[in-house]
Amino acid sequence: MHRWLSRELAPRGLSGAFGSDAAKLSGALRRPVICVDQTIEGVHCAVGTEAELVGRKAAARALSDLAASAARPVALVLAMALDPATDEAWIRRAIRAVQREARLHGAELVGGDLAQRRGRNTLVVTALGDGQGAPVGRERARAGDVVLVTGPVGGSLLGRHLTFEPRVDAGLWLARNGARALMDVTDGLARDLARLARASSVRIDLERVPIHSDARRLARKSGRSAFEHALHDGEDYELLATLSKKLFAALEPELGERLPDARVIGRVRRGAGLWLPASERESELVRWHGRGGYVHGG
Repeated sequence: MHRWLSRELAPRGLSGAFGSDAAKLSGALRRPVICVDQTIEGVHCAVGTEAELVGRKAAARALSDLAASAARPVALVLAMALDPATDEAWIRRAIRAVQREARLHGAELVGGDLAQRRGRNTLVVTALGDGQGAPVGRERARAGDVVLVTGPVGGSLLGRHLTFEPRVDAGLWLARNGARALMDVTDGLARDLARLARASSVRIDLERVPIHSDARRLARKSGRSAFEHALHDGEDYELLATLSKKLFAALEPELGERLPDARVIGRVRRGAGLWLPASERESELVRWHGRGGYVHGG
């Protein structure tokens, strides 16, 4: 397996040989940004999911965190903890998928680690990026900001949780054009907006919810409303952003061309918590009760 890795992957942008104890990158980074994500069978994908989809998702999850940090992807590192019964062909396909997803976004798979352990296969991807423009973060939203999301949400379990596109270009463009707060929607629109409000010590009014067609399809089977699915399903990997009213007004004429699925969904105000409509057809806002979405370890 190690000979195959050395022969087949051949990443670009290294100042030393591939396969050393550590990857030595040839280019300097202005503002290094680093993140790590796990993809665990039975948690982030069903046991038995095709290797290409597991590898792609593992890479895309980490790349989405770089997108939410307005960082240009540079390098990925992959660690795999694999059940001994896992076929070597599955492992190779998963690694190739990580490499392909990295290269689609201008990065390279530059190293990693392989280990055996009994149980569910786990892929851990560490992503390194170069921060661009002014710093962004969850703690930077300010009263008066406009809140937008880069696309509709809900119903990802019908397949988008495996095939989503990390919004790298959107994150870079939003940051270049004055976005203050950025984060990706992973654990449900409501829960992640509440986290954004808490991190910035503000109140967020969610005035409209852009419901994905998958949420409406899933609602026909689940007995829950499409509105609930959009608020709480998670794994959408769209970006939330806040911008000042002035900057948003200047940006709005370009928005339809650059981010055609983006929608303004609310406002940032003084106060605390997330306030949202009680249903799709109601306009009066109520404070979110804190239930729903994905709670890690819950």
